Amino acid sequence: MIDLLTQFFDFIRHLDVHLENIMREYEVMTYLILALIIFCETGLVVTPFLPGDSLLFAAGAITAKTGILNVWLLIPLLFAAAILGDNTNYFFGRYLGTKVFTRDYWFLKRQYIERTQEFYEKYGGRTLVIARFVPIVRTFAPFVAGVGDMTYRRFIGYCLGGGIAWVTSLTLAGYFFGQIPIVKNNFEIVVFGIIGVSVLPIFVEFVRAKVNKGKAA
Repeated sequence: MIDLLTQFFDFIRHLDVHLENIMREYEVMTYLILALIIFCETGLVVTPFLPGDSLLFAAGAITAKTGILNVWLLIPLLFAAAILGDNTNYFFGRYLGTKVFTRDYWFLKRQYIERTQEFYEKYGGRTLVIARFVPIVRTFAPFVAGVGDMTYRRFIGYCLGGGIAWVTSLTLAGYFFGQIPIVKNNFEIVVFGIIGVSVLPIFVEFVRAKVNKGKAA
């Protein structure tokens, strides 16, 4: 387990190097590899740890550097993977969610669902757009939308809007800015910076919940 965590951390730390090696070795098959990762991160509630934000940025940057992939083909493919993942998650939640969450699991707890449902009550369908840019939360949001009986027509509208904004903004950011010397020479810092900014809302919400709990006590 420790070895797997070490390898995963190394992959994230040197994401640009590993991704470039993958592109050079698998060439056009890289489209499928990247799409599969995005699908798993958005579509499977057991894989919220996959590097969605940083992967999109790195994919854009390495695409610009190597020219192996076409960014204008990459974006719609990753967008389609994200939408397919969201829909898988939504229907899983809609038809199996209440049955699955009769008890807690090591990777999912009922309180996660309840808190996310409260978030939906506060922000409505915008949750699906906001959640796109927050790791882990974006994996659970479609699932909870299904569990909460959000109509599919409403779900798919927010899903499409959030998906295109997420994939396009981060991939093009990497494509246009990834080769700037200061970014290129400090890619590791940039990757962790993206992760840090992404998880900031979770940290803020955690602190806020602790403060409110302390006041209530």
